[in-house]
Amino acid sequence: MGIQEDLEQCKNRGEHEEVREPLMDKTNHSGEQDGSFAQSSSKESVWMVYLSTFVAVCGSFAFGSCAGYSSPTENAVREDLSLSLAEYSVFGSILTFGAMIGAITSGTIADFIGRKGALRVATSFCVAGWLAIYFAQGVLALDLGRLATGYGMGVFSYVVPVFIAEIAPKSLRGALTATNQLMICGGVSVAFIIGTVLTWRALALTGLVPCAILVFGLFLIPESPRWLAKRGREEEFQKALQKLRGKEADISQEATEIKDYIETLERLPKARFLDLFQRRYLRSVIIGVGLMVFQQFGGINGVCFYVSNIFESAGFSPSLGTIIYAILQVVVTALNTTVIDKAGRKPLLLVSASGLILGCIITAISFYLKVNELATKSVPALTLTGILLYIGSFSAGMGAVPWVIMSEIFPINIKGVAGSLATLVNWFGAWAISYTYNYLMSWSSYGTFILYAAINALAIVFVVTVVPETKGRTLEQIQAAINT
Repeated sequence: MGIQEDLEQCKNRGEHEEVREPLMDKTNHSGEQDGSFAQSSSKESVWMVYLSTFVAVCGSFAFGSCAGYSSPTENAVREDLSLSLAEYSVFGSILTFGAMIGAITSGTIADFIGRKGALRVATSFCVAGWLAIYFAQGVLALDLGRLATGYGMGVFSYVVPVFIAEIAPKSLRGALTATNQLMICGGVSVAFIIGTVLTWRALALTGLVPCAILVFGLFLIPESPRWLAKRGREEEFQKALQKLRGKEADISQEATEIKDYIETLERLPKARFLDLFQRRYLRSVIIGVGLMVFQQFGGINGVCFYVSNIFESAGFSPSLGTIIYAILQVVVTALNTTVIDKAGRKPLLLVSASGLILGCIITAISFYLKVNELATKSVPALTLTGILLYIGSFSAGMGAVPWVIMSEIFPINIKGVAGSLATLVNWFGAWAISYTYNYLMSWSSYGTFILYAAINALAIVFVVTVVPETKGRTLEQIQAAINT
């Protein structure tokens, strides 16, 4: 059933044109909103948006801390608890299973108890998980703790970008949402670096720091105005929006647009999972899920999880290479947040995917030379160049931008279900690539990177033909354009 047919069911409450009009009549020829709230907001009001973003991305840092924990602690954990390699492999990989469960439930939780409530749930699981790891005396407590932190990661991976997108002015939305990926990278890098000097139990306790900031910070920031409007909590909606835009800001136009859009969506049947594949939502689902597929199946988790082995096999210092890798990842991701609202989403994705292809090809050449014992002295330099180009390119676009776009394209009535699907696909891809990487490398080291290059080439085709540019548009404008 199309959107036209659904709206006909509501004809007693108004004609189709009357329903759609509020979504479209507030834009001028350039697509900008007349009298934009971004222009009318007082400059001093931006601090609340920044504070809210900072609190939310503490969840992203906690995410990164969980992901980066297993690499520097492997030898110590195995020795202290007498774990076999297989048992430690379960400990490392069970994180992604917890994240998949978190992804499945994250949308429902965020829709039912709010974005702040979902952040609290994720934080609680992470705290419980870190404490279980810290006090673990055997493999069971260790795995349960890892599973719990994975669940928190899965919820954070969906809720953080959605919350930021819903509170931010359109002029800042891309940059602020992209800080999600920056803080994930920061969490991974910090865990790796300090994990070389702290015991594995002490490193687990450091994972509680971002959780503590998040717990206390959530008392200082407002709930998502769009979620409050969807729940019919009018007074709280007005207060939250005013708090985010400043005491002197005129929020009437933005508030009207948000409420008009939500009223239109509320007249449609409540979205279920199968409804995502109906024509009116199909394009946004294809965009969101497709970007997550290409982000993961381009090989990022194979490279990230085994970067030390890659450098070692190429004859380059694994510790030095990994530190350079971690620093470059953070620096490029930080630069990405400064340009995403200026350069736009599509150009960054295209540049990023092109760099990923080149990085994969250079790495494939280095492994080909090594296997065939050709120009062996050039292998370490080629490998370092290829891997650093790969991670730099990923951090420049494919790392952050899919999450930004995912937070923008889904209408609020399907955002929970659709966001959970996209996040689940992302975590399934993370597991699939990390699980198959060693098998692929044993088949053909250079063939593995040629395969990744081919997938990134398909990503360019997908971005060019399917993904819209969302820069400088309100969420309502984006969703109205895609889902009609």
